[in-house]
Amino acid sequence: MLPDGALDRLQEGCKAIATRCKVLGIDSWEVVATQSYGHQIDIEGGKISLAAGGGEGGFGIRVLENGKFGFAYLVDITSADKAIKSALSIAKMSPAVEGFVLPSEESAAPVAGLYDNSVVTLSSEDLLIQADAIMSEVASLDSRAVVTGGGIGVSANASAIYSSQGIDAAGITTSHSAGVQISIEENEQLTSSWQSSSSRSKLPDVPNCVARAVDWANLTRDPIKIESSSAESAVMMTSEGFSPLFSVVVPNAIKGEKLARGESFWSGNTGERVVADDLSIIDNATIPGGRSSGARDDEGVPTRKNTLIESGRLVGSLWSTRDAAQQIAEGRIASASSTGSAIRSGHQSPPISGCSNLFLTTKGKVYSYDDMIEIIDDGYIVNSVMGAHTANPTSGDFSVTTSSILRVENGEIIGAVKQAGLSGNLAKALKSGIKLGDDVRSQGSYSSGSMYLPNVLIEHGLRVNPA
Repeated sequence: MLPDGALDRLQEGCKAIATRCKVLGIDSWEVVATQSYGHQIDIEGGKISLAAGGGEGGFGIRVLENGKFGFAYLVDITSADKAIKSALSIAKMSPAVEGFVLPSEESAAPVAGLYDNSVVTLSSEDLLIQADAIMSEVASLDSRAVVTGGGIGVSANASAIYSSQGIDAAGITTSHSAGVQISIEENEQLTSSWQSSSSRSKLPDVPNCVARAVDWANLTRDPIKIESSSAESAVMMTSEGFSPLFSVVVPNAIKGEKLARGESFWSGNTGERVVADDLSIIDNATIPGGRSSGARDDEGVPTRKNTLIESGRLVGSLWSTRDAAQQIAEGRIASASSTGSAIRSGHQSPPISGCSNLFLTTKGKVYSYDDMIEIIDDGYIVNSVMGAHTANPTSGDFSVTTSSILRVENGEIIGAVKQAGLSGNLAKALKSGIKLGDDVRSQGSYSSGSMYLPNVLIEHGLRVNPA
């Protein structure tokens, strides 16, 4: 899957582009490169529908002149001069940011667990075997269940960065992911559930997400009639149900730029309590095997563990180099510097501030799934939501729908609800009455980085309106 010498070629390309920058008289520059390779298997209607493979990548060039920066990208280094001149032209037309300079080289400690050779050696045939194993497992768990969508993918991703400030780094990461949409159709009733797993290392032949998907396709069958109500309810959101809302709202709220501009619901509250006293939020790009871990951020600054909320109080924020310089230059803050939190969507974009691996933790007691159901007493369990991307990251307000919801009465699940609306304000909901589960699962994100979240019981501030 990964061609020999792939990383060497990226580094050589970066240095060739850097040489052209020097020839063209540019003193401050940064070249990045990415190249990904992978295989994937798609499943549809209980059958393998597509087997594909390939790769993509290219180079990005950021130039800086008197606080002004420009960015351009290219695929073939033979077009380096054109891209460099384009970036320089953009820089000359851009407003200057006083004090903005590219980051200098600092030593960075390696992060373990980001590369697994057993992933690289997986072939399309190996993925076909895994797909068969997943479909067989589904049939054994429930003869009515069918994998109506999803698939398996593996990839190796090479990246490099080279700058005029002495940064010269490169590395390869791997990824193995699986996702399944399980449907059960019987007695003119169709229920389904989507679950997924992803890891830097090789997944088991049948990941845990498969059993969870079958379970929820079963749990949501035979819905009961619930009277419509807009009153506040206790709601336990599974990790899968909570992560879409959390990832839209919270990563934006703890960006330094958003806080400084007054565009976060936590703006002006540094040092004050913003969530429940026992809760903390930590962003950590250095955890071994983390989905968004790395020794350096996407502009070459060494990564670190950033404590953002500690025991309920807002104590930190996330910064990239330019965002920090810009907010100082515009007079919104007196000081700020990179927290090793620059991210890119690839070689085609310049870096911005963002999270890596975001953890929601508690210093209090954690609860099992069954314990949380008892605590709910009278409320709901939500396993997935639709429309989380419409949540307002500035206010925290959201209004979503769910068809994966269970009704709890007297501390027991009494049945599924066909569909319901769920609304509230996540910033307010996190301030009190929060209990966390004992099983933390890694989830994808609508915004940036990865979310490491348990099941979350929210006792105040959410309204459920059954259809």
